[in-house]
Amino acid sequence: MQKVRFDEYLVPACPIRQILARISDKWSLLVLYTMRTRPDAMRFGDLRHAIPDISQKMLANTLRTLEEDGYVSRKVYAEVPPRVEYSLTERAFSLMPHIDALIKWSEENMKAILDDRRKQPAGDV
Repeated sequence: MQKVRFDEYLVPACPIRQILARISDKWSLLVLYTMRTRPDAMRFGDLRHAIPDISQKMLANTLRTLEEDGYVSRKVYAEVPPRVEYSLTERAFSLMPHIDALIKWSEENMKAILDDRRKQPAGDV
């Protein structure tokens, strides 16, 4: 395996940077985590109900991106009206321990971070 220098991660074309950007957008981790909490595949409406503050358009875009990157599988059933179900792939399940670690870290540090935010004067950058 070829060793990558740290400064190569700063280049926009860096594959690692691109992957991190895709999964660390506003909704992707939340969608993946929500899907993992359900034992079976989820329909679009179920996901929308589980994440009430995501718009229909943003959920569709997020699912499309997650499918393009191989985290989500989409299955369309030939019914009238068509039924579409989304499920996590093995790639997504392999990512989950890392998401769990980030959630655990967030829970452990949330109070201190929120306290630090309150200490900052409004509008101070």
